[in-house]
Formats: sequence, C-alpha cells, structure tokens
Amino acid sequence: MNEYTLPIIFGVLIGLATRLYMLVTDYRQYPTYLHGKIIHLSLAFIASGLGTIAVPAIMEEEFAAITFLALAASQFRDVRNMERNTLTELDAFELVPRGSTYIEGIAIAFEGRNYLVMITAFLATLAYLAANIWVGLVVGISAALISHKLMTGGQLKDIVDIEYVKPHFDGAGLYVDNIYIMNIGLPDRQKEVLQYGMGFILKPKNFNARTTIANLGQRQAILHDMSTALGVYRDSGTPALVPLAKRDLDDGRVGVFLLPQEQDLEIGMAILERVPTLENAIRMPTKNLKEKVNKQDGS
Repeated sequence: MNEYTLPIIFGVLIGLATRLYMLVTDYRQYPTYLHGKIIHLSLAFIASGLGTIAVPAIMEEEFAAITFLALAASQFRDVRNMERNTLTELDAFELVPRGSTYIEGIAIAFEGRNYLVMITAFLATLAYLAANIWVGLVVGISAALISHKLMTGGQLKDIVDIEYVKPHFDGAGLYVDNIYIMNIGLPDRQKEVLQYGMGFILKPKNFNARTTIANLGQRQAILHDMSTALGVYRDSGTPALVPLAKRDLDDGRVGVFLLPQEQDLEIGMAILERVPTLENAIRMPTKNLKEKVNKQDGS
C-alpha cells in the first residue's frame, strides 16, 4: 500500500454509491433486475476507477496516464449504443412500443450517468488528498446529490394541465372531448372501448409546451408509460384497441386514449404527471424568436 491506496478505494466506493443511488428500477422495469443492474454497476466501477485514478496521475505529473484515461472514458459512448440496440430489439415485442425518441433519451441518460459517476469520484478523491477523508466525504455526498438532481429531468406535469375525460362515440367516430381519435364501426368493439376506455386532455401551459407535446415521440412515451403502469386491454392484431394520442389542431391540446386493465384513475393521473419530457422532443420556438428579435434590435 502507498499514500494513494486509501484515497483510490475511497473514490471508487463513492462513485459506486453514487451510481447505486441513481440506479432505479421503477414501473417501467428498466434496467431489469438483476442482470441489468449488474451491467450498470460494473460500468460504474470502471467509471469511478477512471475518475479516481486521474487525481494521483495529475499529482505525479503522469500526463501520459491522463491521455490514456481520456481515451478509456471515450469508450463510454458505446454504452449509449448498447442501450439503444437492446431497447430497439425489445421494442418490437411491446404491445405499446416506447418509440425511437424515448429509446434515444434512455440511452443518452445511461451514458451521461457514467460521466457523472466519473466526475463525482474525481472530486471526492481530490478533496480527500487536498484535505482529509471528511472533506472528501462531504464533497462526494454533495456531488452525488447534484448528480441525482441532474438525472431527474422534467416531467409532463411541468408543461401541461391534465384533465380526465370519458371517451365517447359520435356515430362510428371515437372522441376524447372534441378531439377525434379514430373510427370504430363494430358494435362489439365500441362496447369494449366504452367499458375499458379512459381519456385524458393535455392542455399546454405555453406555446413551447404545445410544440413539445406535438412531438410524436413524446406522445408515444406517454402511451407507453401509461400502458406499462396500468396494463393494456389488447393483443396483437387488434388495431381498434391500440392506445392513441391525437392533437386538436386549433389550440394544440392533446387527447390521450387508452384501454387500461387497471381502472384506477388516481394511479393513472399520477403516472401521466410523471411521464418524462424527452430531451429530443423539447422545443422552445418562442425563446429562439425572442433571441433573434433582440439581436436585430441591437444591430
């Protein structure tokens, strides 16, 4: 053992604890338990080791080692590819798919969490060596809390107001409020829809939110999360029972229709509010417009 052994062990443990703190298997059941978690914890061990070893390397002026560490860290881009490929393969067998936008968001998140682990381990080890173990512990815990905050992202309730509306028929047309969903002509199917169907209206809080929920990937994420949490009353080959989300072209509201097996409105509202707003779906046209106007006024 040398002077760096304990700080390295400390940094690796802080990094692993940070990743374990961020590693959650919720109602979406991903990452899977147990093998999916083992994969991510193994990657976290590598990431925390890289972040920790960087500190002694800098102190000993081993800059060649820093170059090697930077090269090794770049390999975490493969984590995104791994998650993307895995989820894309699984998505083909989902009754209500996640969609490409949701999958890409998950893949980016898992890649980013490894970088957060690396930075946390680096800062904790640096504080340990610069001061003492207690300072290192405080810095490590603070970095872990900040990392957890950064990973959460936005939720649907932040950008829309949600209202429950019972689906109804006008002839063969299925509607949620006044938003047309689809055409169902078979009486038996109409009976099933009225018995099991639930409808929600998403009212955007501003123009940016209207553009965000118009994204097809964001709407598919809503349908997937709701169907995963509440179950879905359908099987393959039953297009009339497919959950759908359609826009009102006049005001930008979105009508969500689904047929859950669990008819629990309170849980359904809670899940809908917690649906993540996907990074790839977020649009801010009014912000960009204001920036352009300000630049023109300044010129």
